[in-house]
Amino acid sequence: MWLPHSGEGRRRPDWGGAVTTQEWIEGAGIVPVLRARSAEEGHALVEALVAGGITVMEVTMTVPGAIGLLKDLKSEYGDRLLLGSGSVTTAQQALATIDAGAEFVVSPSFHEDVVKVTKAMRKVSIPGALTPTEAITAWRTGGDYVKIFPCSAMGGASYVKALLAPFPDLPLIPTGGVTLETVADFLKAGARALGVGADLVDPKAIAEGEPERVTAMARGYVEIVARVRAASPRE
Repeated sequence: MWLPHSGEGRRRPDWGGAVTTQEWIEGAGIVPVLRARSAEEGHALVEALVAGGITVMEVTMTVPGAIGLLKDLKSEYGDRLLLGSGSVTTAQQALATIDAGAEFVVSPSFHEDVVKVTKAMRKVSIPGALTPTEAITAWRTGGDYVKIFPCSAMGGASYVKALLAPFPDLPLIPTGGVTLETVADFLKAGARALGVGADLVDPKAIAEGEPERVTAMARGYVEIVARVRAASPRE
């Protein structure tokens, strides 16, 4: 099953031309999952991540003031940062985050109403799933990608490879268990991109006044993705 890339074309400065949201996500390879105790902490984390080369950000609804944070980030970074929303479980949340600047909407589980409203707004839909039946259902309902979560509970990269054996066209974004040590394995297993949480998005570093730790970790992720992609370019 093939679905066209969703999302309006937009300019990504470092590419020098218009790209779709899906091209941007897959090109970046890393989607940091932003969880923070406050909007201020979230903003500081984003600043540190962007300094390390991150160009995509998933702002979860668990961040206090998430909608306002999305609006602020959109205003500050413009086309330098592709923004999405995460932990979205209702159509109302999806609409609110899209209105605030989200170009893609991520859920930890499958919610058909969220997929439908996201597609109606011409944004990229990334519903969550875990089992083969859940994953294929989420895709056939209209998901542009399927977030496999929590992937670590099912074996990590080996589970991604196992899922793609009977469903080679499934566009998967595994989340859970992605670390600097496992990035390459996930990409080689066939993941289109990776959702990365606490290993990269580290509120403790911000609380301790050391945002450079987050920036250094971000650079590490970006470098590994580039190295794996250079060694095994997708056709």
